[in-house]
Amino acid sequence: MLGLAGCAAVVGDVRPFAPMSAPAIAVAAPSVPASEGAIYPGSRALRLFEDNKARGVGDLVTIVLVENTSARAQANTAVSKDSTIDMAAPTIAGVPITYKGNPILQASAEGSREFQGAGNSTQSNRLSGSVTATVVQDLGNGNLLVRGEKQVRLNQGDELIQVQGIVRTADIGPDNRISSDRVGDARIVYGGRGTLARSNAMGWLGRFFNSAVYPY
Repeated sequence: MLGLAGCAAVVGDVRPFAPMSAPAIAVAAPSVPASEGAIYPGSRALRLFEDNKARGVGDLVTIVLVENTSARAQANTAVSKDSTIDMAAPTIAGVPITYKGNPILQASAEGSREFQGAGNSTQSNRLSGSVTATVVQDLGNGNLLVRGEKQVRLNQGDELIQVQGIVRTADIGPDNRISSDRVGDARIVYGGRGTLARSNAMGWLGRFFNSAVYPY
């Protein structure tokens, strides 16, 4: 009981993902040693024919959340089986074998089985809004690793939105916006902390009676 009570402190609290790292297949950007120029310092990139789209580490890109998923599964199963076995009384020389006038080797058996099962599951999720993320790594092949989060503190709790994943530079719009359905390996977290979030969660005793540990 004390162990279950200790779990009540995290009820209703969102658990953010750990910062993701670049995939192993990413092509590392070649490291070019900076050389001091005659007019412009070599440590600062100078691009005369590029727009303001996010490309380098530290640039900002706005991810527009357009998540809308729906899933439904339905299953019905019915199994039935009837069995009947009849064994007539044997006869010897045309005379049935009886005991006190009753056949003793005549038998019959009947059996019936039936099973019916039904399952139905429906789930729908929708998330809209926007989060501005920061480019944390240039993968060197036109892809960028981005990560960002937004925290909003309300009267009775906090709201957290976290987004991280891999985006293509070509998919970023001229206003530095990209929809979340174009984010590879996307990890999106939305949830709340505080009194309001915990009020919508089941208590530790209710979770115990609805867990696989409860034998009945």
